Amino acid sequence: MTQLNFDVNAVARKWRVDAKQVASPSELVNDLFASDVLTLEQLSTRLSKPAFKSLRATVQRGEQLDASIADTVALAMKTWAMEKGATHYTHWFQPLTGSTAEKHDSFLNPTGDHVGSAIMSFSGKELIQAEPDASSFPSGGLRATFEARGYTAWDPSSPAFIVRHANGATLCIPSVFASWTGEALDLKIPLLRSIEALNQAVTPAMKLFGASEGTRVSSTLGAEQEYFLITEEYYYRRPDLVMTGRTLFGAKPPRGQELEDHYFGAIPDRVLSFMTDAETQLYALGIPVKTRHNEVAPGQFEIAPIFENSNIAADHQQLIMQVLRTTARKYGLVCLMHEKPFAGVNGSGKHCNWSMGTDAGENLLDPGDTPSENMQFLFFCSAVIKAVDEHQDLLRSCVASASNDHRLGANEAPPAIISIFLGAELTDIFERIVSGEGGSRHSAGLMGLGSQVLPEIPVHAGDRNRTSPFAFTGNKFEFRAVGSSQSISFPTTVLNTIAADAVLKLTAELERHLAAGTTLEQAVTEVVKDTYKTYQRIIFNGDGYSTAWHEEAEHGRKLLNLRTSIEAIEALHSPKNIELFGQLGILNERELAARQEIMYDIYFKTVNIEGETTEYLAQTQILPAALSYLAELGEVKVGSKAVDGVTRELVGLSDELYAHLQTLREQNEALGGEEVHEKAHHMRDHVLPAMQDVRAAADKLEKIVSAKHWTLPTYRQMLFVK
Repeated sequence: MTQLNFDVNAVARKWRVDAKQVASPSELVNDLFASDVLTLEQLSTRLSKPAFKSLRATVQRGEQLDASIADTVALAMKTWAMEKGATHYTHWFQPLTGSTAEKHDSFLNPTGDHVGSAIMSFSGKELIQAEPDASSFPSGGLRATFEARGYTAWDPSSPAFIVRHANGATLCIPSVFASWTGEALDLKIPLLRSIEALNQAVTPAMKLFGASEGTRVSSTLGAEQEYFLITEEYYYRRPDLVMTGRTLFGAKPPRGQELEDHYFGAIPDRVLSFMTDAETQLYALGIPVKTRHNEVAPGQFEIAPIFENSNIAADHQQLIMQVLRTTARKYGLVCLMHEKPFAGVNGSGKHCNWSMGTDAGENLLDPGDTPSENMQFLFFCSAVIKAVDEHQDLLRSCVASASNDHRLGANEAPPAIISIFLGAELTDIFERIVSGEGGSRHSAGLMGLGSQVLPEIPVHAGDRNRTSPFAFTGNKFEFRAVGSSQSISFPTTVLNTIAADAVLKLTAELERHLAAGTTLEQAVTEVVKDTYKTYQRIIFNGDGYSTAWHEEAEHGRKLLNLRTSIEAIEALHSPKNIELFGQLGILNERELAARQEIMYDIYFKTVNIEGETTEYLAQTQILPAALSYLAELGEVKVGSKAVDGVTRELVGLSDELYAHLQTLREQNEALGGEEVHEKAHHMRDHVLPAMQDVRAAADKLEKIVSAKHWTLPTYRQMLFVK
């Protein structure tokens, strides 16, 4: 047999820093941060006062873009980009694939005067609109393949930026993507619509609470990103990782995360060098990354930015993933964003810390020092409770994917049942409002640590809950069910939409009470009391993993338990959701149906690729490894108890693997029907179980086949060699 194994020690040693990215603290503040971003401050020095005033009104106040300033802005943008070394520009957008897309065009244009004459130019028309080929992007039936025309349009609410590569730089213009008929073919248009819908819903309520005229409201978001790092050589020796992003095989190693020593542990030097490099690039892009640390599973890490307006946060989140992936390669690593790349240890999520805020910087979900007396906070918090209870299906649907199904409900990921964690203090406040007592029995204080040399530290009035899919965490709600590979745009769109709907309805109730002559405080108290009494079933502060909770939630409280993404996707295009998105102008029925179709299609294709990769690997690497080891054992003297025992076990498991492999092959070929939803159901009901049976036999074989015959890098190697 040809030796296909590899030297683990050589892999561990084989890395180096190709290029250093180091910045001093003063450089971070004074020179580096947002240095590759065309900010309003930059534009203020490059545009005439009227042009800048008009653009600023669009960016900060949401006013209609004045197309007459496009040429002026384009010239300023081109000049700035060329000063930064850019030779090309691209309309950078978010199609319905969940990733980003770009088509680069050069600033260079021949003048036509004579051969060899050219200039660098960029017009307002080129800035505002481009026409990429829309036929090859998923549209869910909004466009046929032969109907190719689609438009990218400049999104002035998000600043242009420079993306650098080894041989130059490109000007990226954040854009939206629409069909020739004007329907949204991307994730950004609905997000921007939902932000405006939230503003239109919340500002009337803010006026009742005394907000000044002209106050604008938007959602804010900070998305924590979890990811794994593995050595590059291991990645390319694992066809399942290359093809699907996760390991389809892998026996549980003797040590995983049981010792709980990786979480917040010392960051390995190689990883810390990678992190510092990535952060330096992100700072230049104006992304306020704040936190880095080891996560729970070996080989797992996290990066987290400070909150921003949600449309900016959505763009920045895509850039964070892009920079992490590209930078890892410089250090001989591969960054895995899949929700569950390794079985038996923590999966990766993207916790979205969501709130609502005014353009004056006021956080509407900040309870303040005395939340029981903060009527504005209680009103908006009640609206969120109402929104989550009424739209559990949407919150589950917006995080639905084949990859996230492996994560939800296991190893610190929240369950598929949507509930809200409020904490002891807020729960007590709401319950006392319902009972008529008012006030709060809980209060923050100071904790002594038993030694005079240690300071007394502030103690929060309530704990946190890591098993809740939607948890209040001090001045925001943390939506923990979002998957690590997912764009945050659609989940944020859903949060904005359901919050806007709830605020509109509660504001109408509040106005009815005020019209009847009650005081604002009395009116808010009544609205909050009625809302909490109606929707308190959604509040759960206990262990979201417990069997008792699942029983109580589903049967006692009648909460939805959409266990798989197929069930969640089915719920997306319900009459209730069609009406919700349509009334608020977020998505029309065709646009919503298209998204459902695309989610089915992506689910089907994801599992189909996994099923065929499982078949290929089992047939060409795992089964031959077992048979090769059997042949080697056959050359040993017969009669050895060890040889006879291992041989019997190998024969039994090889036959088991072969039988399950035949079943998987049949299911891969069947596909399940002609329609994409039929195929998706077939993948869930038949292909995934067949894959699991193949894996179970293969993972048993991994534990007895000689290491020299086993050609796939193991969990022990991939998770611990850094």
